[in-house]
Amino acid sequence: MNIFRLIGDLSHVLAIVLLLLKIWKTKSAGGISGKSQILFAIVYFTRYLDVFVTFISVYNTLMKILFVGASCATVFLIFKKFPSTYDGNHDTFRIEIPLIGCFALSMLPWFHYAFTPLEVLWAFSIYLEAVAIMPQLFMLTKTGSAENITSHYLFALGAYRAFYILNWTYRYLYDEHHWDPIAVVAGVVQTVLYCDFFYLYFTKVLKGKKIEVLP
Repeated sequence: MNIFRLIGDLSHVLAIVLLLLKIWKTKSAGGISGKSQILFAIVYFTRYLDVFVTFISVYNTLMKILFVGASCATVFLIFKKFPSTYDGNHDTFRIEIPLIGCFALSMLPWFHYAFTPLEVLWAFSIYLEAVAIMPQLFMLTKTGSAENITSHYLFALGAYRAFYILNWTYRYLYDEHHWDPIAVVAGVVQTVLYCDFFYLYFTKVLKGKKIEVLP
């Protein structure tokens, strides 16, 4: 494992911890898109079904269990533990559009590596992860602002994918030109979606200001 993947994984874990802490400590799901969290839960469930049939390493297995468990916990906290604090009036992104679109894409030739249930679901999860943050970003534009801890969560989540791009570049250069076109293209799309947010984070949050989005 190279340093870029390690930092990416740590950023991913940090994002999850920040999100769970935010909801649990404030006893509120305010500002968090429940629809994005549902999409992320679907991403991890469909991607990590291979945990029952494939063993790569203890680290790999533990990370898969962590992501599935944390995504379930997040959805539970939003919709069952603190449902009265969930802002469904602003969380209005139509998630059936990316769900149907990503599944249809994963079924097409050239958009999966083998036409088997696990491979198609893996490709589906990669495509869906690339756009799963869209309900959260859409909600941000509707509410017009985000708490700093929510901003830190989003930044850590975006940084995770950005470091994975560096990881893929490193592996291509130093690991016999290894590369995964499906993961790389989807990862680039996902990172591009964060570009505006990264700009606001560096120009606002790191200067102690709250993110505010102009209508």
